[in-house]
Amino acid sequence: MNEHGVARRRSARRRDFLKRAGVAGIMSLVPAVVRSAAWAAGSDAPEKKEVKIGFIPLTDCSSVVMASVMEFDKKYGIKIVPSKEASWAAVRDKLVNGELDASHVLYGLIYGVQIGLGGPKKDMVILMNLNHNGQAFTLSRKLYDKGVKDGNTLAALIAKEKGEYTFAQTFPTGTHAMWLYYWLAAHGIRPFNDVKTITVPPPQMVANMRVGNMDGYCVGEPWPSRAIVDKIGFTANTTQDLWKDHPEKVLGTTAEFIEKFPNTARAMTAAIMDAGRWIDASLSNRQKTAEVVADKSYVNTDKEVIVARMLGRYDNGIGRTWDDPHYMKFYNDGYVTFPFLSDGMWFMTQHRRWGLLKEDVDYLAVAKKVNRIDLYKDAAAATKTNLPREPMRAARLMDGVVWDGKDPKKYAGSFKIKVA
Repeated sequence: MNEHGVARRRSARRRDFLKRAGVAGIMSLVPAVVRSAAWAAGSDAPEKKEVKIGFIPLTDCSSVVMASVMEFDKKYGIKIVPSKEASWAAVRDKLVNGELDASHVLYGLIYGVQIGLGGPKKDMVILMNLNHNGQAFTLSRKLYDKGVKDGNTLAALIAKEKGEYTFAQTFPTGTHAMWLYYWLAAHGIRPFNDVKTITVPPPQMVANMRVGNMDGYCVGEPWPSRAIVDKIGFTANTTQDLWKDHPEKVLGTTAEFIEKFPNTARAMTAAIMDAGRWIDASLSNRQKTAEVVADKSYVNTDKEVIVARMLGRYDNGIGRTWDDPHYMKFYNDGYVTFPFLSDGMWFMTQHRRWGLLKEDVDYLAVAKKVNRIDLYKDAAAATKTNLPREPMRAARLMDGVVWDGKDPKKYAGSFKIKVA
């Protein structure tokens, strides 16, 4: 066969291959980074070009903010507009009524809305986890003056000196409430009997402690650090002391949004994953991030209050300093961003433990509905993010109890201190 005939046969085979493979098959052969660029146009283009993403003034809003400021969103054909919100209740309401497309939000808040705990009930979606670690249990200097340095000495004081001890969390079903209750109970303190707990928005924590409205609080950075700088409180423990590499904030939205704008959801998830990777890539990137988010448009505090703990450099305010390898992380080679089913299930077990959830649910089924791993995998492909082998993970918490998601009903009922 002559050269011309060989060329014709090759061309025919190629046409036949393309016909059989189809467009989807061909796209699977294209490198993920090229596909992500293609998603900005054609049938995979974002349905919405501008997305309004809520956030609360906390250091862990950083990947949402930097996705916008550093224009990681442009690559995926969208514009992220960060929207500063006053409270988690406001975030919940604006997500439910569609004023926000998505938000930096508390893990347990999303599950609370999904199940209908103490507020509106609506099908919700977690697209990705935003950070691990980086919250703290802050106690007042007044308690320190009475000999309190940690959970054990706090328990001893409460047992010895009867009175009203008040502790604040940020939202009834949220992460900080669950961390606070778990931490108190791990030291033998019953959170609804031995002390009083109240709800305070994160940026208002320091001001409320300053005027004596509470003896302690659990919240995200930089507000634990701010209490130390202002000499009104100290860090008794970090939340990573309670659970190393624990889940924290998520990128949350409604199932309704996902159904209407699936390409947009993938695009904003990918952009925020890229931002988290960039933040974690170097200490200088973390310093730059601290400088940006400290601005009054975002967290509205001094950069110095944010940067030390962003770099893992801790000072508890009463004489101890250390470098913590489990500081706040936003990517960690994809380990942070993956929405583990067991993480979502854990929050429901704590809702059950503390009487917010009145009866056991099908924990795994609810987690599969909320934590949309299928959507996450699309964004992971676009960003070349590694995936874990399993959608569940195990951890040993501060009290020595292991959580692995295998028997959530038994786990929820196993605690000595709980609401009957």
